Order: sequence, then C-alpha cells, then structure tokens
Amino acid sequence: MTGPETDVLATRWRAAVQELLPAATALRRELHASPLVGGNETETAQRVVDWIGLGEGEVVAGTGRLLRLPGGTGTMIAVRAELDGLPVEEATGVAWASTNGAMHACGHDVHLAGLAAVVRAAAALDLPRPLLALLQPREEGVDSGAQDVVDEGGLDGVEAVVAAHVQPRVESGVIAVTPGPVNAAMDTFRVEVSGRGGHSGYPHTVDDSVLAMSAVVVALQQVGARRIDPTAGVACMVNQVRAGSADNVVPSRAVCSGTVRTMRPEDRETAHRVIGEIASSVAAGYGCRAAVTIERGEPVLANDVGLAVRAGEILTELGHAVIPTFRSFGSDDFSAYCERVRGLMVFVGTGADRGGLHDASYLPDDAYVATVADAMVAGYCAALTP
Repeated sequence: MTGPETDVLATRWRAAVQELLPAATALRRELHASPLVGGNETETAQRVVDWIGLGEGEVVAGTGRLLRLPGGTGTMIAVRAELDGLPVEEATGVAWASTNGAMHACGHDVHLAGLAAVVRAAAALDLPRPLLALLQPREEGVDSGAQDVVDEGGLDGVEAVVAAHVQPRVESGVIAVTPGPVNAAMDTFRVEVSGRGGHSGYPHTVDDSVLAMSAVVVALQQVGARRIDPTAGVACMVNQVRAGSADNVVPSRAVCSGTVRTMRPEDRETAHRVIGEIASSVAAGYGCRAAVTIERGEPVLANDVGLAVRAGEILTELGHAVIPTFRSFGSDDFSAYCERVRGLMVFVGTGADRGGLHDASYLPDDAYVATVADAMVAGYCAALTP
C-alpha cells in the first residue's frame, strides 16, 4: 500500500476504535481490579478474548492466547499485549484498585484494553493483511513468555509484530517511536567470595569475605565508568548482598547479585568478561577467591528502522507529538520477537506525576487506552508500506 492509502486506513481504524472506547475503558478497569501474576493469567486471557468476541483462538505458552483475524493476502502482522500483573500491593486508592495482592503496576491493563479495542474494531474493516492478536503471558518474570511463544511457533506466518508500552519517563502527550535499540539486554550475575572465617576479635587470623565483597561491589562500578564506551552506555547494579549469621563471627562466604544491562552485543560480552576479571582480582587482593555466575536474560530490543520511521509519520498525521530519541535501560522480552521478525515497540508518554513503572501508586489515566490503540494501529499500517 502507498503512504496515503495507509494514512486513510489508520484514520478509519481510529474512528472505529473511538466508538469502542467507553467499553474498552470499562474493560481496562475490570482488568486492573483483578490482576493475575505470571503463569496464572488464564482468566485474564479469557476475559479479553470474550470481550473481543471473535472466537476462542489458540492457547500458547501455557496461559497466553493467539487470535487470528483474516484479511487480504500475505503474511500476518501481529499486535501484542502482556497479560501478567506484578506481586505488588496497590496503593492508588481508586475505587477499582486491586485488593488481591497483585497489581497492574506496569500498565499491562492499558495495553490489553487498547489491543482489544484495535482487534474488535478491525473486524468491521477490510484489512489488507491478516492480523494476529498476541496475548502474551509472563512478561515480568525471568521465565520469558515471549520466548515460549516463539519456540511454540506462535510467530509462524508473521512478518512484523507491534507493541506499545506506557512510559512515565516520557512526557504526557508525547509518543516515542525510536529507530534501532530502545531497551537494553538484561543479564543477572552472582558473585560468591570465599575466605577464611573466624573470630572478629582476631582479625589478623581471617581472610575477611565481607571486606573483600565490599571492595568487589565498589570496583564493579568500573564496568560502567571505565570499561564500556560511554556513548553506548551500560548499567551494572549490585542489588543484593548477603553474608554472615552472627555479629561477632567473620563469615567465610559472602554473596552479591545484580543485573548488567547493555545496548550493544559487543558490550554485553565485554561486560560479562570484565565482571569476572574484577571480582577475581579484587577478591585475591584480600586473600579470598571469587566465583562468578552470569545468567543471560533478554537480548537488546531493537526497533526495525523502517517500521519506526513510518509509524512515527502516521502518528504525526493522527495528531500526536512524536519524538524519535527515547531509549531505556529497562528490558522487555518483546526483544525475543524482534530477533525473529521485524518489530516495533512504541512508548506512550504518561509523565512522572502518577508514579513510575512497578510503583504501587502508578496509575495511567484511562485516556491512554486510546493512545495505545493509535500506536498499535500506526504500527500495523507502517508494516504495510514497502
């Protein structure tokens, strides 16, 4: 399709979504009030499928769902939203707040309602390409639902996949559509320092694992400050330190763990190597030994350049303020799709006044359901442009 033709489709689709917004907003509040954590999202998926009203679809990744909407010819274009909530006690105080010990503190309820409106509205249109609605489980955990979708063939016949995510780091009223890397690769590391324990009254008789670990934690800041090109960036964060069982005993073992996030594959490998080198050499200086374990998580999430540029143009035509420069060192298993097919992650700015992602007080306004829907429509239409 030509650019003008896709602009017309986007405008018609948006108008169809607008008619559904009151019902989609009610769905958003219903989902927000009853979140389910990763691996337990069957009821959430069923509620969204029932609301869309186009059949049961196909179960994927245990608790996810695939809904295929015929249209035209050629390969499918997918839109994705996440099903899971977080184990967070909600503190928003709204009448429709969750009370079950879980919370949609990352905006997944907004994404689901936006996707549902997009797919239901599409049923009344003559789409030029088939549409796949991908309701994905387990985005928040280390057990990636996206990778399971890929492994089970959920992207077979898909040419491009589109998603939108609310983002308080972007100003309200602004949509970020950035070509290239937008989310970091995220890996976890664990460092165990072993020494010679003993009595805290005789420090000359021990090889203090706690002292050595303290130095290791400080030295690991070199990974970001001195070992990686600062224009590319890296975030190496120690988030847990554990040692000892008594105030007057020097423990023989201390453990720390954290995450390392990078935007380029070569920096990812460098960071892994440097973490091991720093931990081993610093611990040795204190008479101790260090063992490092690194577990790979999500890869870099890189937007297809053509999709990003064209989607930005369409969103501008729809009246949105668009920026092409926002990147985040957060991670998202949507990257598993981007390694397989053309992918686009759009960030819908909500501003920071309502809290941040994963915050018990984070509550995007209902109006963002429509903005998320616009972003998904723009992504689909962008994929139609050669």
